[in-house]
Amino acid sequence: MNTQAKPHSLTTAASPVGPHQGYMPGFGNDFETEALPGALPQGMNSPQKCNYGLYGEQLSGTAFTAPSHQNERTWCYRIRPSVKHTHRFAKIDLPYWKSAPHIDPDVISLGQYRWDPVPHADEPLTWLTGMRTMTTAGDVNTQVGMASHIYLVTASMQDAYFFSADSELLIVPQEGRLRFATELGVIDLEPQEIAIIPRGLVYRVEVLDGPARGFVCENYGQKFDLPGRGPIGANCMANRRDFKTPVAAFEDRDAPSTVTVKWAGQFHETKIGHSPLDVVAWHGNYAPVKYDLRTYCPVGSILFDHPDPSIFTVLTAPSGVEGTANIDFVLFRDRWMVAEDTFRPPWYHKNVMSELMGNIYGIYDAKPKGFVPGGMSLHNMMLPHGPDKTAFEGASNADLSAEKLEDTMSFMFETRFPQHLTAFAAKEAPLQDDYIDCWTDLEKKFDGTPGKK
Repeated sequence: MNTQAKPHSLTTAASPVGPHQGYMPGFGNDFETEALPGALPQGMNSPQKCNYGLYGEQLSGTAFTAPSHQNERTWCYRIRPSVKHTHRFAKIDLPYWKSAPHIDPDVISLGQYRWDPVPHADEPLTWLTGMRTMTTAGDVNTQVGMASHIYLVTASMQDAYFFSADSELLIVPQEGRLRFATELGVIDLEPQEIAIIPRGLVYRVEVLDGPARGFVCENYGQKFDLPGRGPIGANCMANRRDFKTPVAAFEDRDAPSTVTVKWAGQFHETKIGHSPLDVVAWHGNYAPVKYDLRTYCPVGSILFDHPDPSIFTVLTAPSGVEGTANIDFVLFRDRWMVAEDTFRPPWYHKNVMSELMGNIYGIYDAKPKGFVPGGMSLHNMMLPHGPDKTAFEGASNADLSAEKLEDTMSFMFETRFPQHLTAFAAKEAPLQDDYIDCWTDLEKKFDGTPGKK
């Protein structure tokens, strides 16, 4: 079933200069935008009376006393204060959306796992009912770790809204197009793009082109930021100008509506009589953002050896331990391979990080068979993994001329915490039972002969 979205009824600000209509460029910028002229106060945040009879309200994404370079907040000028957007709460159950700690005693998470794409269901599914948790890590209550999900969406949310008090969501579409109508503006999202929806931001999700499927990284910890480039310098990887934040848009609509809240791993809903997407103007640096992965400029080895996958980091969420991420979001996209006398695919390894990979489209070079678009794999902390025999033999004997990897885009959610499988991942999702066998036919080549290769 494919329930298409109706054209959204939000009043949107005039578009800024540039080709991206309805968006402002930059990552972590201090933006200002208004959907009605004069709605945004100038020179102060909280005038005695706001224009148009609006209410001034601050949305804080960090502690008030966070260092200035990390401090994030947005001032909103809205039709109703957000205390009018919740009422009494009733607990509800979304049985497929799990939060850490979630350790199922009947599930073994120790191993190397791979899944085919999770198929779409026959029933209509919204952003909330179509979320399927694959793994959890850390603890949502102490705000460390993450969860990984697959979303299956065929139906738009109708007079229904959501926000997570637990986490920010990094969304990676694989098929179909979605619209995120948020308090601070509208983001339209398609495959090869990503979006970040901040903790606490209210939104609804509409289907523009379905069915829609994709991946979600739910970040319980410090929010995503761009990685430090170190000696790479000021350019390449993900550039700040390529991130796009929506201009102001609002609804002034009275209709019976439901707001669902995720709080401490539990779900509650509340009934209100109007749309909560009523921010007419805003300024600040705490806002949703989208990014086109096709603008990511990879950096790699140009003489010999294969670099660590961290060289492909798009976004990182720090853990408090220097150099060790709570989460890294890593992208493997089209790029040139030119290293000489080098085994070019990722080498065999095990490490302290837990690696969950997803395939957006194309063929991943270390696993030419079995890791298909829409599929996922999990290599938990300190478990060895690497190329299968076909990839190893091909790379070991290839003519090492310059080669361009094309038509490929995969990613990794990597965390310092062990990722625990849910019952859905272990028993309902299409797990490839024979994945562990992909290394069985690797041969012993050593015979003690000096100089043998």
